[in-house]
Amino acid sequence: MRPLIQVWHRFWALRANSRHLILEAAVALTGTWVGLRVLGFRRWKRVLAWFVAGRVRQVPAAESAHLVAARAIARLEDGAARHLVLRTNCLERSLVLYWLLERRGICGQLRIGARKQGGRFEAHAWVEVDGLVLNDPYEPHLHFAPFGKAITSLGTETP
Repeated sequence: MRPLIQVWHRFWALRANSRHLILEAAVALTGTWVGLRVLGFRRWKRVLAWFVAGRVRQVPAAESAHLVAARAIARLEDGAARHLVLRTNCLERSLVLYWLLERRGICGQLRIGARKQGGRFEAHAWVEVDGLVLNDPYEPHLHFAPFGKAITSLGTETP
């Protein structure tokens, strides 16, 4: 079988709720790719906040059902990102993962860090739940100094 057909078969072998989450992630990743370029970070974050308005956030405990669910959501979102036609960056993937968690009432943090490498400024984004990094399996975030305040809400925040 061809790789695309194998991906299609694996997709349909998943449970319906997993397929729904992958499709939701693919649409959100595409929208975020466009939204960040058209509206910028702050305005696009407000658009995403509109989709989670009124949801009750739950504080997960380590290794609770919420952490297990958060890890599963991260894996499914990563799969969606890997199979999109367009290439998304860490900010787009992290923003969407954070949004997917928020929609399900899972409390997480969107972290953004920076470094200066070879005279160039570089930045990186990742998502944490209960202090555990969900979407950075090879730990590149360890090479970036996180900004002092994590993003803990998609809504507008005061400094």
